[in-house]
Amino acid sequence: MNFEFSDEQKQLGAEARRFLADKCSTAAVRAVLESDEPYDKALWAGLADMGFLGVVIPEAHGGLGLGYLELCVIAEELGRAIAPVPFSSSVFLATEFVLLAGSEAQKAAWLPKLATGKAIGTLAHAERAGPVTPKTIQVTFADGKITGTKTAVADGGVADFAIVSVRSGGGPDARGVSLCLVDLNGKGVTRTTLQTIDPSRKHVRLDFDGAVAEPLGAAGEGWSILEHILDRSAILTAFEQVGGADRALEMARDYALDRMAFGRPIGSFQAIKHMLADMYVSATLARSNAYYGAWALSTGASELPEAAATSRVSATQAFQHCAKNNIQVHGGMGFTWAFDCHLFYRRSNLLAVNLGSQSTWENKLIARMRARNAAA
Repeated sequence: MNFEFSDEQKQLGAEARRFLADKCSTAAVRAVLESDEPYDKALWAGLADMGFLGVVIPEAHGGLGLGYLELCVIAEELGRAIAPVPFSSSVFLATEFVLLAGSEAQKAAWLPKLATGKAIGTLAHAERAGPVTPKTIQVTFADGKITGTKTAVADGGVADFAIVSVRSGGGPDARGVSLCLVDLNGKGVTRTTLQTIDPSRKHVRLDFDGAVAEPLGAAGEGWSILEHILDRSAILTAFEQVGGADRALEMARDYALDRMAFGRPIGSFQAIKHMLADMYVSATLARSNAYYGAWALSTGASELPEAAATSRVSATQAFQHCAKNNIQVHGGMGFTWAFDCHLFYRRSNLLAVNLGSQSTWENKLIARMRARNAAA
């Protein structure tokens, strides 16, 4: 089985890397991190012009009509650049929900705007700290309106709409969970900015007080749709994490070759060699698992749930490991604000919890492997 990308997909990745190298330097990331700007609007417009926001959106709705392998390639490059834009919220999540569960009217209304960047979407799912389960969802939906609070909503401050998990009857279990599409610019919506480890990706708390909402998908099927979309998004996020891990490794390697101590590059010392070797192993393992996830995502394979959990766990470990050790290789200078190491450390920790914690995905992986073995 060949997991390698095609020449055309590699060329797309190279074009994305050149574009981001020109438009998304670490100085641009710092500009968002150190200001009240919610994201890099010029970069977002540029990504829209390149067609990257609508890679998997059908041409009939203004997208490129390509596949998920192409989106994986772009996700990796965005991860390398730690781009301060709501790409994952709008493309990996909101777009996927509309594509999978939206009505024809909802697709016609939102997909063209998502493809051109004129609209930004997000997912509002968690309501408290800890794992999200059907029982933790308490936001209610009745008579076309929702009431309750969602917290830690990524890019919720700039999103035009949110896909919201709600309780709509049917009992306290998964059968009572549905999805709604909510216009965040309408009445009954209050946004409160939250402090996070990576301010270049702003998060908010959303309070709904009788906000108008449209059902997305069939009533009572919200949890199964959520699980499926989160699996797909986990694979795409894994590529973003792999890109960040690779860039952190490159930064550490380059510094180890340039920094001199006792008349020789610090990269010649055994302790640094071992640290870099460990970073390379974790990043390479994560890439292998991400490729497996990309295959499952692009082919709709039955192994998608296991592949998603595997790629998510491996990529999270790799990015956090490489980002942390990048600081260590840089030594005392690596801990300073002036160096860029902390930018990758911040993003690695943010992405580690954006779709659920590491332990949540480890538990999913164990449960899914047990279920598959039991069915064999």
